[in-house]
Amino acid sequence: MSSAAAGSPANTASTVKPAFHAGDFLMERVARIGSATCVGLDPVIERLPEAIRPASAGLSASDFTACAAAIEQFSLGVIESVATDTAAVKIQAACYERYGPEGYAAMWRVLAAARASGLAVVLDFKRGDIGISAEHYAASARASGAHWTTISPYLGADGILPFLAEGFGSFALVRTSNPSGDALQAQPMADGSSVALRVARMIDELGRPTVGTSGYSTLGAVIGATKRDEIAALRAAMPHTIFLVPGYGAQGGTADDVRACFTKQATGSARGALITASRSVIYPKSAPGTAWQSAIRDAARTFADEIRAITG
Repeated sequence: MSSAAAGSPANTASTVKPAFHAGDFLMERVARIGSATCVGLDPVIERLPEAIRPASAGLSASDFTACAAAIEQFSLGVIESVATDTAAVKIQAACYERYGPEGYAAMWRVLAAARASGLAVVLDFKRGDIGISAEHYAASARASGAHWTTISPYLGADGILPFLAEGFGSFALVRTSNPSGDALQAQPMADGSSVALRVARMIDELGRPTVGTSGYSTLGAVIGATKRDEIAALRAAMPHTIFLVPGYGAQGGTADDVRACFTKQATGSARGALITASRSVIYPKSAPGTAWQSAIRDAARTFADEIRAITG
């Protein structure tokens, strides 16, 4: 995979079609697996299975090494467990980066393993910058093996387009699931629409030149499952945008909440969204004596079946 720096924003809008298209790749993966699900890899030392949890989980340099090794072992086990029933994994960079160079190296190995498994890979690092900084962040994401990243859209096109170079994809934060996001995202504009809806229109406009054969662009949108009342309007504003939908499961989002994230097809099936669950899958409740990987595999399958029931 190329690790060359991305071109300027103008160059990323070129009419030359890249060999890889993140939107088409993700939609093909969803169709092949038959489930529009994404498992969030947010490894927390205190919640790891006892068999692999370090005896000491402090903040000294020696503990960094032990913690990084433990979360890598756990992450590789999760990837192996979910790959059969899951379209994608979303790797939360902060959970690895907190452990310094060892954690960062572990994250890169986990990213490589996820890609090798056939999963679509989302690097959840929510970068937001412009100019050469945005180009460097985008180049590092491509070198990591991730097909998609998460980004902040609030610096406009200059902070978005570098991440779409060479056909790679990014999910921009549009309407997040955290309650305090309302203080900004729900605020009304002069025309009566919300800030989130204005951002959605920008995402639709910037993404349209990248729409692939699947009918979806390489610029996606993060839309929280807990914002059910707003989802229909956001979907109408972004008809060619893949939604990455966190908040399902442990955060309270349900199948009925996320139904409107999908676009209906002539066949009766639904496409265009990727529903994410983290804690409810990677830290499942299970019967005593159940191997932790088996419990995760069962939770991923149950999650997939729940989403299959609403997408057809």
